[in-house]
Amino acid sequence: MNAPFLRGIALAIPLTAGVVFAQDKTNSTPAPIQEGAGHPFVCTDYTQGKAFIVSREGKAEWEYGGITNCNDIWVLPNGNLLFDTGHGVREVTRDKKVVFDYESTNEIYACQRLANGNTFLAECNSGRLLEVDPGGKIAKEIRLLPEGTNGGHSYLRNARKLENGNYLVAHFGLKVVREYDPQGKVVREIPAPGGPHTAIRLPDGNTLISCGDGKGGSRVFEIDAHDKVVWEVRNGDLPGVSLKFMAGLQRLPNGNTVMANWLGHNQFGNAPHLIEVTPDKKVVWTFSDFKTMQTISSVQLLDVPGDVTRGEILH
Repeated sequence: MNAPFLRGIALAIPLTAGVVFAQDKTNSTPAPIQEGAGHPFVCTDYTQGKAFIVSREGKAEWEYGGITNCNDIWVLPNGNLLFDTGHGVREVTRDKKVVFDYESTNEIYACQRLANGNTFLAECNSGRLLEVDPGGKIAKEIRLLPEGTNGGHSYLRNARKLENGNYLVAHFGLKVVREYDPQGKVVREIPAPGGPHTAIRLPDGNTLISCGDGKGGSRVFEIDAHDKVVWEVRNGDLPGVSLKFMAGLQRLPNGNTVMANWLGHNQFGNAPHLIEVTPDKKVVWTFSDFKTMQTISSVQLLDVPGDVTRGEILH
């Protein structure tokens, strides 16, 4: 089912660089993995429960399994990888040695290493925002729900601690993005039909948000401090490329946006896993590897310099 689609997008998207191919075992026609200039990157495969390191040529060079519903990933300044494990957060070295491992009874879809060495994470069911020290002790707790309340599987997805000390939380089931102050008080609410997966605060104060495949979703939009949408990509805006469930994001220094196109909900093989689009909505890179990966939920490019603990990577 995937090969006909891939041949379709190969005709629809103009190449900006060479195309890398993987052998399609269903017939003798090779299926393209990349269109355009590739990037080295790390990503999570939510469905398979794996994290990957992928080369600029589109080859998966490293993988780490056994992390069900992995949804968020970072490459730390020391080269280690930090990711959620479905019900926890783990840091591993490139030789797969575990150096940090926090476990919870709650679903966890968001994590972030802070400049002070603590790890921020968000518990979906309990609605707790936690900062955990390197020894696994909770250093700070903010409850977004009353104790004993279960927000359910859809209560939240990605979340980030901001430079100003506030927290930006994508409330998927509530279809809003909320900014909370350090005491857990809502200071801003942004409607996000379709269900927000990721929200990123940009250096100019704008907020970049991806939305799922619910009514009004399958889009990525940027909103300013006055709630005006200043940029948006909707399904149908990119010739030959369909948007499914928009998940992880990264805004690049050149203004381009890399989008993870989550292919769950029976959409596997029907669109690229990753899409890079310019501010004027020109597609300059797509990545698809349906033999190795199923549903990419988060991505961080490795050719963008910056210290993730200091907010220098907009991911």
